[in-house]
Amino acid sequence: MPRMTLQVEDFQKEIAVALRAYDKYVVCVEKTPDEFLKSTQSLVGKAIDAFENRAPGLRHGIALDRHLTVILSERASDIPHCGIYFNLHSPYQRKPVAQKSK
Repeated sequence: MPRMTLQVEDFQKEIAVALRAYDKYVVCVEKTPDEFLKSTQSLVGKAIDAFENRAPGLRHGIALDRHLTVILSERASDIPHCGIYFNLHSPYQRKPVAQKSK
């Protein structure tokens, strides 16, 4: 049986849930909700590409940016599980200080 081609639209439910959470709970001055939606759709597309072109034996397709991680994971059904996770970040987080060379 040929493998079906995945589309971003196959994961609209997951994207809608993430958008509602973003709009309600996430404080972010870098992306408006509309920009977040476009970014999420783009990352889902990249995760689909990674999933469909993964090496033999691998079970996941992952795409991420500074704010979001999208993971597609194999499961028994035709469509993989789609996880959309917010990456925690604080603008107040200190960057590691580079060590001086000897």
